[in-house]
Amino acid sequence: MTVRTRIAPSPTGDPHLGTAYIALFNLCFAHAKGGEFVLRIEDTDQLRSTYESEQKILQSLQWLGLEWDEGPDVGGDYGPYRQSERMPIYRTHAMELVAKGHAFYCFATPEELDEMRREQMARGETPKYDGRGLLLTDEEVQARLDAGEPYVIRMKVPERGTCTFSDMLRGEVQIPWSQIDMQVLLKADGMPTYHLANVVDDHLMKISHVIRGEEWLNSAPKHQLLYQYFGWEMPELCHMPLLRNPDKSKLSKRKNPTSINYYRDMGYLPEAVLNYLGRMGWSMPNEEEKFSFREMLDNFDISHVHLGGPVFDTEKLDWLNGRWIREELDEHAFADRVTDWALNRDHLLQMIPLVKERVEKFTDLAPMLSFLLSGLPTLDNSSFENSRVDNETVRKILQFSAWRLDETAAWERDVLYRELDQIAGAMEMKLKDFLFPLFVAIAGSSSAPPLFDSMVILGPDMSRARVRHALNAAGGASKKLLKKWDREYQSICASRDA
Repeated sequence: MTVRTRIAPSPTGDPHLGTAYIALFNLCFAHAKGGEFVLRIEDTDQLRSTYESEQKILQSLQWLGLEWDEGPDVGGDYGPYRQSERMPIYRTHAMELVAKGHAFYCFATPEELDEMRREQMARGETPKYDGRGLLLTDEEVQARLDAGEPYVIRMKVPERGTCTFSDMLRGEVQIPWSQIDMQVLLKADGMPTYHLANVVDDHLMKISHVIRGEEWLNSAPKHQLLYQYFGWEMPELCHMPLLRNPDKSKLSKRKNPTSINYYRDMGYLPEAVLNYLGRMGWSMPNEEEKFSFREMLDNFDISHVHLGGPVFDTEKLDWLNGRWIREELDEHAFADRVTDWALNRDHLLQMIPLVKERVEKFTDLAPMLSFLLSGLPTLDNSSFENSRVDNETVRKILQFSAWRLDETAAWERDVLYRELDQIAGAMEMKLKDFLFPLFVAIAGSSSAPPLFDSMVILGPDMSRARVRHALNAAGGASKKLLKKWDREYQSICASRDA
């Protein structure tokens, strides 16, 4: 048997460190077994998936030095490698399960399901689908289908007993079937859910080992059941420990920048970032902390992965990156890397229009443009003192802006202006006052070159990171306040979309 592993990112946002982490371990395992590594794009979320996000994922993984044997950009024998191009395959398999009696039509409306969950919670029960679709007779189902009623297809799940499966790191795992919901397999719009598409694709692409994050551990019973229903052999499972923030919470952009491109834009070496991800829960036989990708490939043994949640500590990454710079780059290589990073002609041509009319001598450039070549500005509460905008308003502006910027795919000057101007109008604020904390967040000062042009040059990853950094510097927000603000923000979004 040829060992085949895969990574299956969703193109719905910034390229995530977690994607690179899981991709690295999948690639290393396949290499260690003389196998093949596949990249598949899981873009069934048509509302959020974008081609631009897909390209960023591919480019960021390639920047790190990761390559795949098959994928949407390189082809292969088991394509297509985008789920959106495989839709008839999923429907055929969903209908096969219905025909075999392993899945069923559910006509419950969203309102009915919400009421069902409210009643369950009122009784102190864990909300889950109550199986009402199973009570319909074949005649009733056919009548509703003939009437054109919208439906989903759900999988049947045993009511009693325990699901038992083997995990490469955890050994035997047992999860009661009572904890497993009757998962939707095919949505009302005809799109498959992750669970159906994942199982079908892994089988048809001959994936032998599924190495993924431990957040998917509770989904394993659903997948095992689907393999049984189809009569297929299930791949071996390995659930990797999740990356953690220093406070041991799950790695999240609220507490740590999580975009791969942020670390590229900050001037980290790809070798160092990949080295650091390799250290997450794994170590070289000689315990050396600095090692190359080739050294990891040549020494990899997945049984040496530790289950304790690895902490992604940027200070440790700084130390490791510094070692790579000092030990691997001579003066010429150092100059080449810095030039490639930011001091290149194309980058400079973007910056010149922002300051050319204000420059009287070239030495003026450094203080004017330093914020475009820096990391996160040094800020504290006093950085946001302003007679027209109080601290809570500053924090609300930064939070609303962070949410809106996270949703903004087209990173263009006019788009950024339009999106933030809409929030300012909804908050009944003058745009100048609204933008004050954003100038501070982006440039470290309320006096700087044009804001939106600067954000375009910095790019989405660095701009978003600076806004979140500024929010924390201004005092952040409690969970209670966040809930309040979220309601206000959703109201603003609703008025925009109306």
